[in-house]
Amino acid sequence: MTQHRAGNYTQRVAKVVPIGTRGEVQERVEFQHTLTAWRDELPPVLSSQNMVLWLEGAAFNALLPFCEGDEVSVGTAINVDHRAATEVGAIVKAEAELESFDGRFYTFKVSAHNGTEVIGHGTIRRAIVSKSKFEEKQRAKQAQSS
Repeated sequence: MTQHRAGNYTQRVAKVVPIGTRGEVQERVEFQHTLTAWRDELPPVLSSQNMVLWLEGAAFNALLPFCEGDEVSVGTAINVDHRAATEVGAIVKAEAELESFDGRFYTFKVSAHNGTEVIGHGTIRRAIVSKSKFEEKQRAKQAQSS
C-alpha cells in the first residue's frame, strides 16, 4: 500500500495489480511432503498442507513484483479442495491468477497439477502489508498478553 498524507490523517492507496496477474511454483514431491512423514499409518502421498503451501507460494510470487520497500503479501483466506493423490517423485505445478481485488484483499484463483491431472483448486486471498509495521503490531499484541 502506498500512503498519502492529507491533513491530520494518512490515507492508504491500494496497489494497482492487473487482474490476470499470474504466479507459479513448481516442486518435486519428496517424502517430507507426504502424509506418511506426518503419521506412519498414512499413505505416502502429497499432503494437503504441502499442496496449499505451494499454492500460497504461487500467489505470493504473483504479488512480489508489486511490493515496494519492506512490503510483502500475507495470506488471509484459503478455500481449496484437494482432489487427487500424488506420489513421491511427481512434479507439482501450482498456479495462481489474480481474479479480483476489493480495495484491500487480492483474490486468486489457484490450481495444482501433477502432470496427469488437476490435484487441487480453489481460491486464496492475500493482502500487501509493510513487514516492519506488521511485526510491530505482533510485538505489541504479545506485550499486551504478557
